[in-house]
Amino acid sequence: MSSSYLDFDRPSWARLRAATPLTLSETDLAALQGINEQVSLAEVETIYLPVSRLLNLHVSATQALHKATDTFLGALPRPVPYVIGIAGSVAVGKSTFARILQALLARWPAHPRVDLVTTDGFLWPNRELDARGLLARKGFPESYQVRRLIEFMAEVKAGERAIHAPVYSHLVYDIVPGEFQVVDHPDIVIVEGVNVLQAGGEATARPRESARPRVFVSDFFDFSIYIDAEEADVERWYVERFLTLRETVFQDPRSYFHRYATLDESAARTTAHDIWRTINGVNLRDNILPTRERARLVLEKGGDHAVRRVRLRHG
Repeated sequence: MSSSYLDFDRPSWARLRAATPLTLSETDLAALQGINEQVSLAEVETIYLPVSRLLNLHVSATQALHKATDTFLGALPRPVPYVIGIAGSVAVGKSTFARILQALLARWPAHPRVDLVTTDGFLWPNRELDARGLLARKGFPESYQVRRLIEFMAEVKAGERAIHAPVYSHLVYDIVPGEFQVVDHPDIVIVEGVNVLQAGGEATARPRESARPRVFVSDFFDFSIYIDAEEADVERWYVERFLTLRETVFQDPRSYFHRYATLDESAARTTAHDIWRTINGVNLRDNILPTRERARLVLEKGGDHAVRRVRLRHG
């Protein structure tokens, strides 16, 4: 990791919480947990509250800067959402982290409106992936409608109202036709996905005849976070999640993965490891992990899902 990062162990990071109050209960936290993830209130106090405090300070400072610029220009205030990007591997716990962070930020005294958008909604529909021969590479950079995602981010940062984001269903493993999440000028937008810090994609290439610089999704972020862990741990978490889904969601006949519901435990483990080895592990090593250095904040998890080190880019 570059020396441009300040390195914190758990106790030193926890002290940066200062007097930030814990505003989540055990019941609140249980509703935000992902499959096979057990985030304790102690973990929230030690890791999440300092992150929440840091972001609250950044949001306040950025809003003050925008106000100062509007005053200088003599323009009417036009609030612009503060955008936070959260990246990391499949099964590393991004979604749980994002939901807990959203809840904490929304409970600050100013009660900001915080929206959470996942980039899954910007995947190509399965029929398009199949036509392009990309169904087995779902989650890789080329499987996303990057141009549409960049257009969405540009509208967010332009302060547009009632922006529509496509909705993805993990049950049917596809985009839901005609269903959208409406982002209507919140104070903060959290964008979570494996691809949010990547520099590749079909919309980022610069035409030869154009002198315009390339545009990346991360260009629209005010702050970025990478959830990190050893690959062996992430693979184990993926397999554990697969086994849990085999006994729950996969049992639903509507599930895209319903065919795995009848596998015995040994066959299910083998299948999950094979999926990791041929798809998710490759994507992590080739496309996701290389983006870690672009993040402002890196949270490094141990094998028990607890964050053991925090790295904050300074300067």
